[in-house]
Amino acid sequence: MRVALVFVAVLCSAPAFAQSAPPPMVGDKPLVQVKPRSAAPTKPQSMAVRLQSCLDIDDGTKERLNCYDAVIKPEPKEKAATAKRVTDCKFTKEEDERLACFNGFVESMPKLPKS
Repeated sequence: MRVALVFVAVLCSAPAFAQSAPPPMVGDKPLVQVKPRSAAPTKPQSMAVRLQSCLDIDDGTKERLNCYDAVIKPEPKEKAATAKRVTDCKFTKEEDERLACFNGFVESMPKLPKS
């Protein structure tokens, strides 16, 4: 009987020991940890600003074309007409021609603020 009583006492005391300690106190109030504020939420940049940021990459490289393609997804067509807008460059099938098309439009844009 004593063994059973000790066994029950040990089982009942285990949850009491498993509880975490109370939070640290400052005076009579619990200590509150403040997380640092994250940077101000960035507003999405316009397409023109994102395209102009591609001009920072070396001209004639695959990286610059990839940058342009990230802004305007390519949709090549067999017979693409002459581009009248920068978004029409996505229809050009040949990579060199598509890069030249983007460069022509983006380089002629007035410089916009990057913010």
